[in-house]
Formats: sequence, structure tokens, C-alpha cells
Amino acid sequence: MIPEHLDIEKIKTYSLGKRVSKVSTKDFADTECLQDVLHFIEGLPDILAARDLREIIDAWVKARMDNRPVILGMGAHVIKVGLNPVIIELMKRGLITGIACNGACMVHDSELAIIGMTSEDVAAELSSGSFGMASETSECVNAAATMARENGCGLGSALGEYLEKNNFKYNDISLHVAAYRMEIPLTIHVAIGTDIIHLHPSADGAAIGEASLYDFHTFAAEIAGLERGLYINLGSAVILPEIFLKAITLVRNLEYKVNDFTTVNMDFIRHYRPMTNVVTRPTGAGGKGYSIVGHHEIMFPLLAGAVMQKMNKKS
Repeated sequence: MIPEHLDIEKIKTYSLGKRVSKVSTKDFADTECLQDVLHFIEGLPDILAARDLREIIDAWVKARMDNRPVILGMGAHVIKVGLNPVIIELMKRGLITGIACNGACMVHDSELAIIGMTSEDVAAELSSGSFGMASETSECVNAAATMARENGCGLGSALGEYLEKNNFKYNDISLHVAAYRMEIPLTIHVAIGTDIIHLHPSADGAAIGEASLYDFHTFAAEIAGLERGLYINLGSAVILPEIFLKAITLVRNLEYKVNDFTTVNMDFIRHYRPMTNVVTRPTGAGGKGYSIVGHHEIMFPLLAGAVMQKMNKKS
């Protein structure tokens, strides 16, 4: 007999530290890799993607030199390929002014803060029903969602505050903690049912939804000031491109001038939504959109390192 509702209070969990994780902070990027890449990029052919890459670097540097925003929208794979140190370095240097994440980023970033590892073996755990059942992950993120609702703030800032106050061992590698410490807006855009934390009885749909809506409004306020700035979509094929497009139409409806800006999509392949919702549609009234295809763990540090070096030359 099929039940009308599941009794999720009966789910079986386990401690995060006992789980086999495929990603460890010891394998993350070393920011030394950012020190000497500009010469390499400037020596590439002035053709196609190499030309685009140089134009993106110039647009990024110009935006920050003119005190215009650079906003990074990202999927969780970016975290799992070890780019937290690169992104945190960009934040410290004032080269990223805001971050927008999907819900999975909360999962992987909080696990890194707690135990310095993340990314379970889904195929191995799915058959037994153990996938997503680490207790600490759900306790942490769902508690942050409840705290966000109680405090009337966004999900991203609440998680940063929760991790910081609990003084987890690996907090220094967390994007949420870094954003909280530096008072940089980090917004979380959740699709209910897509993240493992939603499987647990501690998940409060009203709290998650309210806090995520708060973050959407925060993100839209950032986009209202995007004129002559830069928006990068890094490794999100669906959620962030949709969020970005909706924010653009919202602020234009409110009569903010957001026409002349640069957008960049970076991913393994060219997906429909990032190409239309980030690269082409939003820049139709002005500005320019770019698409860079390649592995995040290679392409983004190259871009970041070149921007850092060029900024140093300008200052």
C-alpha cells in the first residue's frame, strides 16, 4: 500500500565524519597558481576564445577600477573542484563584490567548514538509501534557515553567521564564512527538493522559502547597480541563469538603468539557459556577453590570476 505521506521522522542518519568523501581541502587550489599567468594569456593568439578571454579580463579590471560591481553566480561544482581559495582571494582583494549560489553550495561549503571534506559517493550510497543522510549537514544548514527566518535575514548570511559562531575547524576555507566576515553579500537561491537537507525532518519549508526569497531581493538589488559592471555565471546550468534573468527584468520594471554591462558564462559545454539567459538576452539592449568553455579548475584560476596581475599594474 502506497502511503499518502511519508513519516520522515523515521529516517536513518549517520555522522558526517564516518562518510567516505571524494573531495578534501588538502587537494584545493593553492593561490600561488595565480601569481604569474598574465604573460601567458597576453601571448595567446588574438583570435576567438583567446581574444574573448583578454576582453573579459579588461572588462573585469575596468569595472573594479571604476568602482562598479563584479558579481559571481556559481553552482556547487565550483566548490567541489577546489576553487574556494581562489574565490576567497578575489573577495579579499575587492575583485568580487557579491556571490550568488544555488542550494547545493550550502551543502558542500558547510561540510568543508565542519570536516574539511565533502562530496559523497552518490552511486555507492543511493542503493541503500543512505545518500544525503549525514546528520551534521542537515542540522547545520536547516538551523541556519530557521535562524534566518527568526532574524529576518537571508539564507546566505545566516549560514555564514552560524558557521562562524560555531567556530568549526575549517571555517577559513568556507565561502559563507568569508563573505560574512567581509560583509560581502552571498545569496542562496533554493529549489525545494533539490538538496539533501530537504530530506530531513529538520527542514522547514517556510523558513527556507522565506530566507531564499529575501536573498533573491538582495540579489536583485545588486543587479540594479550592475550598469558598467560584470556578471559571471560559473558552472550553473539552470538555477542561476533563471535567477539572473528574473532579477534583470525586475529591476528594469522598477526603472533602474541596467543596459551597459558585461556577462560571462563559464562551463564545460554550452547550455541553452546560460547562453540565452546570461550571454545574449540580458545584453540585447547594450553591453556584451561572452561564453568560455573549459574546466572550472583550470579556466577560472587563469582568469582570476590575470585579473589580479592586471589590477596590480593599474594601481
